[in-house]
Amino acid sequence: MTILAFVVALSIIVAVHEYGHYIVGRWSGIKAEVFSLGFGPVLFSRRDRHGTRWQVAALPFGGYVKFLGDSDAASGQDGAAMAEMPPDRLRQTMHGAPLWARTATVAAGPVFNFILSILVFAAIMIGGGKTAEPLTVGELKPLPVQGTALRAGDEILSVAGMDLPEPGSGETYDAVLDALPAEARLDYGVRRDGTRLTVTGPHLMPPLVGGVSPQSAAFDAGLEAGDVITAVNGTPVVAFSELKDIVEGSDGAALALDVWRAGETLSLTLVPRRTDEPQPDGGFRTQWRIGVAGAMAFEPATEAMGPVEALGGAVGQTWMIVESSLSGLYHMVTGAISSCNMSGPIGIAQVSGAMASQGAESFIWFVAVLSTAVGLLNLFPVPVLDGGHLVFYAYEAVAGRPPSARALRVMMSLGLTLILSLMLFAVFNDLFCP
Repeated sequence: MTILAFVVALSIIVAVHEYGHYIVGRWSGIKAEVFSLGFGPVLFSRRDRHGTRWQVAALPFGGYVKFLGDSDAASGQDGAAMAEMPPDRLRQTMHGAPLWARTATVAAGPVFNFILSILVFAAIMIGGGKTAEPLTVGELKPLPVQGTALRAGDEILSVAGMDLPEPGSGETYDAVLDALPAEARLDYGVRRDGTRLTVTGPHLMPPLVGGVSPQSAAFDAGLEAGDVITAVNGTPVVAFSELKDIVEGSDGAALALDVWRAGETLSLTLVPRRTDEPQPDGGFRTQWRIGVAGAMAFEPATEAMGPVEALGGAVGQTWMIVESSLSGLYHMVTGAISSCNMSGPIGIAQVSGAMASQGAESFIWFVAVLSTAVGLLNLFPVPVLDGGHLVFYAYEAVAGRPPSARALRVMMSLGLTLILSLMLFAVFNDLFCP
């Protein structure tokens, strides 16, 4: 399952990336000879009416587009072949095309990765909708606390005597959630069928597992979405904030959990892990975490989200991934956070399998996140990556000539060495980091 999920995720991302190179190259007058998904022996191929051979190869760990005039899949120049080409044919090669055409073709790969991420995020946002205002009970979740008087359709006006923010005020529920008393039952002020009532219900944020992070202590221990943690080390907990405080104060000591799951009580033991978390100011904060997300006692009702709003949210989500990735890399280089935050192919494969096991939507969301990461990585100014080629083109635009063949060979060798070293370091992290 892990291998299959990884191959599917990587194949989608690579196909979109390489298609960006291919289609923009074709629009720019550059002829693609081969579009390959995978490397090694060819399993299937066909030639289209434009003369491009589309193929699937045996090793599904990447792909490439070989343009006219390329000597290999890395777009090295076939000088001998190009020397014999007439001018109109030379214009169809990557190396003989105008600078603008080459720049657009190379940049299109990462750009298409970002477009894929934005479209996927937007589609999921449109499909899921947004939380209705005012906060309204959609579906009550199974909880060990019985006898709730809340009903589907109730509009939540206040909790434990504290009014919720007015719709459209821009305020969040954080202040109310932080002030809620740690009691199993709370009084809710609701509007039901136009009438304001006070009813009793479970804690708004019980110790309910809303989601489990891949490669976390909770995932390894077998916690599942929908579980309710009723006690930690024998101490009852009734609010997610209590669970959070216990984990953060554990100093990494093992925790014995009593877990309510569909009417049965389970006993699980896990060890919190030190986690570096991005902060709004761009820095990082290290905390002990078990890898669970909280959830409300009920599924909030939703309302439709328009495509413009969804696209805006999707762009924001993509930009957040870019920002946090760059910030994380900077803080790893400076030693502010552990280099174990960098995962390699083994770690990514494990996360792929874990996300696939949590359902199609989780897996598709992960593909979009990974697509953003791949697009960003390819923009790094390292020779052999798209960003390195763009740097060469920028030099050509300023100097009026491309770098010499000897300089290109040296820089490509250095770039390849750097990328392989980084990959080996990431694999080392996958194998030996806690």
